[in-house]
Amino acid sequence: MGWTITPSLPHFTATAGGFLERRPAEHTVLRTVCGTLARRGTDAYGPRPPLFGWWREGGQGPVEAAFLQTPPHPPLLARGPEQAARELAAAWDGPLEGARGEAETVRAFGAAWQERTGAVPRVVREERLHRLAALTPRDPAPPGRARIAGPADLDLLLRWHTEFARDIGAPADDMARGVPDALRRGGRTLWEVDGEPAAMAGSTSPEDGAIRVVAVYTPPALRGRGYAGAVTAAVSQAALDAGAEDVLLFTDLANPVSNHVYRRLGYVPVRDQLVVAFG
Repeated sequence: MGWTITPSLPHFTATAGGFLERRPAEHTVLRTVCGTLARRGTDAYGPRPPLFGWWREGGQGPVEAAFLQTPPHPPLLARGPEQAARELAAAWDGPLEGARGEAETVRAFGAAWQERTGAVPRVVREERLHRLAALTPRDPAPPGRARIAGPADLDLLLRWHTEFARDIGAPADDMARGVPDALRRGGRTLWEVDGEPAAMAGSTSPEDGAIRVVAVYTPPALRGRGYAGAVTAAVSQAALDAGAEDVLLFTDLANPVSNHVYRRLGYVPVRDQLVVAFG
């Protein structure tokens, strides 16, 4: 078998780091998670320790596939050969509730897992990774202005992250866990109208020149007024001003409105991602 599986983040980054760097935009989530674990500790995503792995064909040669898992989240799979995905499904020790990551790799892993266990993969969410080509904010912009959120906004952001998690079907506790850390580094921005918050967007901590826009949310009563696009444009511009070489974001392919908004802002597709649940 070509997989090496370890609980050691330093071992993973030392061995698979070059593989992740070859396609930095595609591997943005793996790189961000590794950075967060290094900064906040291995319990950043929950009390159970994370797991990491990389694959070399026949156990030799260059790394050609990788994954990480931060329980309770399912494993996050990077793009690699179908053989690697099938070998990982065969080697996985313990139960699995699902998988996520590059779409074709997740499909191959899911098919192999079904052959092994009989558990049928069910698509939970189809996503598309986008990269900012040239920022084109809406002109004229909607009423209001952007400001960096601060400690006084914590309760509001926790509530909005919980509502956002509910909207996308993510665990609310996981979504809210990173809010204090994001506030400390200026990683959440609010769009205010007449002094009242109307929308939010966040950004990840920079990882080797890449910043990802995250947690774009507008309360239902305020949607359709351009606030989400405006706050996304503000966060995107701030990332460019900070020197980011890649500004990235994910969209839910089932949400045509957000996909249209981000295309108008200048984001172009990179690669599709998939989240599946088993049985």
